[in-house]
Amino acid sequence: MAHIILQAPRLMAADIERLAAVACADGVQEMTPTAYRLLNVDADARDEVMSMAQAARIDAAWLDTVHRLADCKVLAMDMDSTLVNIECIDEIADAVGRKAEVAAITEASMRGEIKDFAESLTRRVALLKGVPESALDAVFTQRLRLNPGAEKLIEGVQSHGLKTILVSGGFTFFTERLRRGLMLDEAHANTLEIVDGVLTGRVLGDIVDGAAKARHVQALAQSLGATPEQIIVLGDGSNDLRMMALAHYSVAYRAKPVVRAQAHFALDVSPLDAVLNWFRRQH
Repeated sequence: MAHIILQAPRLMAADIERLAAVACADGVQEMTPTAYRLLNVDADARDEVMSMAQAARIDAAWLDTVHRLADCKVLAMDMDSTLVNIECIDEIADAVGRKAEVAAITEASMRGEIKDFAESLTRRVALLKGVPESALDAVFTQRLRLNPGAEKLIEGVQSHGLKTILVSGGFTFFTERLRRGLMLDEAHANTLEIVDGVLTGRVLGDIVDGAAKARHVQALAQSLGATPEQIIVLGDGSNDLRMMALAHYSVAYRAKPVVRAQAHFALDVSPLDAVLNWFRRQH
C-alpha cells in the first residue's frame, strides 16, 4: 500500500486530518513537527489528495514504496535557484547595470520560451563584457547563499554513501567553490573567458546545456550501475528536464510550471532536506 509524506513549515492539524480522510489513510504518523506520513492510502484518491495538498501549500510526496536512502546511489543538483538562492549571471550583470536585461532572458529561458539554451547563455554572457573578475567574487561572498536545507540534504545523502554531482548552466567560478566547500564528488558548468582580470563576454569550450547536464548525470549513474529508482535529481528550470527524466526521484524545487508538471515530486514550500523524509534512513 502507498504512503503520502506531507511537509510544510507550518502543518495544520485540520489540513492533515482532511487529507487523511480523503486518502482513506489507515493512520497518521508524525515524523517531525513539519512532516507527517499518511499510512496505506487509497490509490484512487491520489489526484484529489495531491491537488488538495497543493492548494493548502503543503508538499505531498506519493510513495508506492518507501525505499532505503542507502539503496540510492546518486544525488544530482542544479545550482542557480536550486542549490543556491540566486541566479549568478543576473547578479554579475548587476555590476554593470544590466541585471534587468539579463534577468529577462534568464526567465524566458527557464520557462522554456527560449528553446536554445546555448543561444540564451551566449546572449547573456555577451552583456557581461567588461565586468571585472572581482565582481564575481563579490557575488559569491556577498549575495550567494545556500538554500534552506541544502547542507543537511547533502550531509544526509553522503552519510548513506550516495555520490553527489552539481550540474549547472552557470559558471565554474561558482560551482568549483561549492564543490570544494560541500565536498561534492563532481561539478560541471560553463567557463567564463577572463583576460587581464576582465570578462570578455565569451564562454570557453562547449556550453553546458540541458543535454550536457543529462550526459554528466547519466555518465555518473552508469559508472555506479544506478537505475532510475536510485537517482535523485533536483532542478527548477526547463534545462533541468532532461537530467530529471533520468531519475525516479525527479524533484521540482520552487520550479517553473513546465518543470513542476513533469517532475514526480515537488518542493514548493519545504526546505531541500525534506527529500530525506521520503526514505527509510537505516543503513
